Amino acid sequence: MIGWKASLFVLFSSLALGACVTTPVGGGDAVGVTRPMSDMQPANDAEARARVHVDLGLAYFEVGRYDVALDEAKVALRDRAGYAPAYHLMGLVYMMIGENGSADENFRNALNAAPGDPDFNNSYGWFLCLQGRADDAQARFDRAARNPYYRYPTRALNNSGQCYLRQNQDELAEGQFLRAIQADPANGEAQFQLASIAYRKANYRAAHEQLNRFHQQFGPTSASVWLGLRAARQLGEHDAEASYAQQLRGRFADSAEHVLMLQGKYE
Repeated sequence: MIGWKASLFVLFSSLALGACVTTPVGGGDAVGVTRPMSDMQPANDAEARARVHVDLGLAYFEVGRYDVALDEAKVALRDRAGYAPAYHLMGLVYMMIGENGSADENFRNALNAAPGDPDFNNSYGWFLCLQGRADDAQARFDRAARNPYYRYPTRALNNSGQCYLRQNQDELAEGQFLRAIQADPANGEAQFQLASIAYRKANYRAAHEQLNRFHQQFGPTSASVWLGLRAARQLGEHDAEASYAQQLRGRFADSAEHVLMLQGKYE
């Protein structure tokens, strides 16, 4: 469901399907745990100006204007030398445009200034996952998710699950998505991924039931309808299969999933 080019959605909104939560996940170690810098008041006027530019840069980043986002980060660093959120933003931009050396350098700069910041750890974790450094990535996700001050632990848990999926480790991924659901029952990304894992395990009834919950909360997507069609097909539930097929034809005719259905490529 998520390619690496969709990383920004994983990092910031969990595909806009998971609600923000305040429940910390697990106890964790209090050593090095800090509040996210985004939750803290600027220490002085220079930092306040830098924060305005970083916030503006993040807004541009989220709509794909990476050039403007990078410019805003650089302005923030001129206003406040060494400002960690500016380095974090630069790391995100460089990650998205494929300049991995610069991305790594800037994420490290951010973490050197604020090693316990959960946003920075989560972002760097996803970068490390994309670079194939899965063990290092999982340590970053765990540190972020266990931070009791982090308002969005499911972002890190979803990322952890996605990282395990990239390694074809469904069992470990399932555990992380279950933790995400426990922390936030309205986590749509985790719900969908649990349905996908159940399907791959040939537990078609569980996949079907999980998708029903997903559709009741969030409505259908082309991916969820396609998965539902395939689960219904495996269960021999022809009416449900026909209903899903009609949804693909009527609502998602331009989707890749509709093309697969027309080609009869169900697996």
